[in-house]
Amino acid sequence: MSNFGWAYVDCAEAGATVAGPTGSVQFLTGASATSGSAHLMFYTASTGEHLPHTLVLSGNLTVTGAISASAIHYQDVTHIDATGSTFFGDTYDDLHVRTGSLNVYSTRQPSGNPAGSPFIVLSSSAHSHQTFVRGFGGGYRNVTSSHYTASTENYVLGIATPFTGGTAPVRVTIPTASLFGSGAILVVKDEVAVRGGSSIILTRSITDTNTIDGDAYYTLTGTMPAISLYSNGTNWFVF
Repeated sequence: MSNFGWAYVDCAEAGATVAGPTGSVQFLTGASATSGSAHLMFYTASTGEHLPHTLVLSGNLTVTGAISASAIHYQDVTHIDATGSTFFGDTYDDLHVRTGSLNVYSTRQPSGNPAGSPFIVLSSSAHSHQTFVRGFGGGYRNVTSSHYTASTENYVLGIATPFTGGTAPVRVTIPTASLFGSGAILVVKDEVAVRGGSSIILTRSITDTNTIDGDAYYTLTGTMPAISLYSNGTNWFVF
């Protein structure tokens, strides 16, 4: 027996008993006796749907330690019970795809929720094509410059650029709607109570042809105005 985790079995050794189908992984069945099972096979060549050098277990497997693999393929998963944090992916361009509906639950009950009742934080239905959340918060950007260009990571733009006198406007460039995609929403809010004779102008990029409610720009005036925009993938619209 080796100390490196493997053993050499001499099938011709006197008194040794070796049994099981060809290709079966051997296990000890008694003194000087091993056997194999068709439920645990190692294929050195292609056999049916199995590639060469494949270990096949037909049955259940219990692992008390860790499993390390370059790839794991799951089929017909009915239950996964894990403790602690789980991480998927290691680069920003990883894509994780699932088919079917998704529910996210919380074990911390909110105020007014009956003890022991299900508490769904997020529910996304593949049947109705609807997503419901318990509470929602979008990306917020505090704008303090005289000119800011929105990006796809923005949801709420809080224009806090201070009024310094004069009538020079604060300009917010809204990139092409095709960059944001159909259904994207952008909210712009003036957070300065007194802006004098100045204003906030939403404008498209110089090289863009998309519009905001049919115009190349949109002006926010008055006391702390706000505007909500949505994209249809081609142009922006106020709602």
